[in-house]
Amino acid sequence: MFEKEFKNEPVNLKGIEVGLGEQKLIKFEIDRLATGTKIEIPTYVFNGKEAGPTVLVQAGLHGDELNGIEIVRSMLSKNYFNVKKGCVIVVPLLNVFGFLHFSRDVHDKDVNRSFPGSKTGSLASRIAYFHIREIAKNIDFGIDIHTGGKQRSNYPQIRYTPESKEGKTLAEIFNAPYLLASKLISKSFRKAAHNYNIPIIVYEGGESLRFNKFAIKKGKEGILNILEHFDMIPKRKLKKIHPSIEITSRKWIRAKIAGMLNLRVKNGDKVTKGQLLAYITDTYGTSTISVKAPYNGYIIAVNHFPVINRGDALFHIGK
Repeated sequence: MFEKEFKNEPVNLKGIEVGLGEQKLIKFEIDRLATGTKIEIPTYVFNGKEAGPTVLVQAGLHGDELNGIEIVRSMLSKNYFNVKKGCVIVVPLLNVFGFLHFSRDVHDKDVNRSFPGSKTGSLASRIAYFHIREIAKNIDFGIDIHTGGKQRSNYPQIRYTPESKEGKTLAEIFNAPYLLASKLISKSFRKAAHNYNIPIIVYEGGESLRFNKFAIKKGKEGILNILEHFDMIPKRKLKKIHPSIEITSRKWIRAKIAGMLNLRVKNGDKVTKGQLLAYITDTYGTSTISVKAPYNGYIIAVNHFPVINRGDALFHIGK
């Protein structure tokens, strides 16, 4: 899949070396709170003894997206990253400040719109600067874990950069329920990594500030699929694989009026043109409108917030 051969060598992060067959937890100080308390980014390095890819697994780029943090925490607790080949660099929580404040951002700035960052810029920009220069420079490819935001819940899906053949192959190996190409966003981590020819796939599952057991389960399975494919971990028991459903086009269905949203379908459902998706009613019960599917497709995200305004995104439907 990759033109270059994978190397088998020590990993050096900010002057700290992790040799072959070694594991280390490295805490990088990024800033301090006004109280003087350190803000550190814990980074685990699991370096195998044999040659293989160096893979980044990261979560918490947005501080309120908890499913990814739980996916990584659970996998660390079960020693899933103790690889025999290659190396896994694990960042369980990149945006510590946002996590502490139940926020997507850092000081009202989105870290994932701050790449490649600046050594002397805002905290978000400095986190991005550190991440690209100390972490990303060491990897062959990465898995970036996210959730939906603003009450939007994403059904488990894996996204890749359209221009990246390696990215699509990795996404297929990951084997989430849905697979789709996603354009690069300016100043995002994926865009910055793409500029260095580093493929990044993005796993989306669930919504911010909520655990979703199914999304967590599928996220763990996908990461293990990647590690197993490259012989980094022992083969697991045979299981039936259902190929991802590839989404080639998608559209958000938006509310035509404000009111109370009553869902009639579930996230992930297959729907047909004209099928009833939801009712929108006013708070006094005097008016109701129906929301119907504009075409055949699959619901890949849904707005679970019951009170909606005109123009709010309700359903993300993919063909």
